[in-house]
Amino acid sequence: MVDLVVVSGGLGVPSSSRMLADSLAQAAREEIEARGRQVTVSTFELREYAVDIANTMVTGYAPPKLEALISKLVAADAVVAVTPVFTASMSGLFKSFFDVIDNKSLDGKPVLIAATGGSARHSMVLDYSMRPMFSYLRARVVPTGVYAAPGDWGAGEAGAGPLDDRVHRAAGELAALMGNVPGGTAQQSGNSQPSPVSQPAPSPRETAQQLPASLPFEEMLAQIQRK
Repeated sequence: MVDLVVVSGGLGVPSSSRMLADSLAQAAREEIEARGRQVTVSTFELREYAVDIANTMVTGYAPPKLEALISKLVAADAVVAVTPVFTASMSGLFKSFFDVIDNKSLDGKPVLIAATGGSARHSMVLDYSMRPMFSYLRARVVPTGVYAAPGDWGAGEAGAGPLDDRVHRAAGELAALMGNVPGGTAQQSGNSQPSPVSQPAPSPRETAQQLPASLPFEEMLAQIQRK
């Protein structure tokens, strides 16, 4: 059984980001099942967690509802992540959600990235914004990212437009990438799974206290001469 988690950063009801997320989830399900594996799909709207995400960024502790989502994401075998484009980049809500996750929690996890925006000119957000972020989180991002502009919706016959082609190509790449992760990502992590919530970095004073005290140069030289 493959556990696929879909995260949508759309703010409207309905939103184009959720529409694209559903299309990608359905295509991924079909591609994975065609390879002989069963799939469960769980879809989450980040707008429902906006207050909890903001509180977690301030306090460092996730409320139970957000913690359950993070745990579900960390345990998933693959992730589909979709964001709207605001001010030429990912939405603040989408970025903040992944900011509160430990940067090792998605280590090796297959991720399909996608975005929606008001103009085709914003399609590069996939490569200059989303892909670097997920690379930092150590995820395995599929080669094809999917961007949908207003002109992509309803283009061509149903199931035959350029957007649909990109959706199925990316879904096929996700399914193929999962074929290289026998048993799923969650099973590989075992009991060594890091805390899913990002912890603040230690201060310079704390770091210095953890380092061993250095020896005076004269003593180091004496030890070398004795050897």
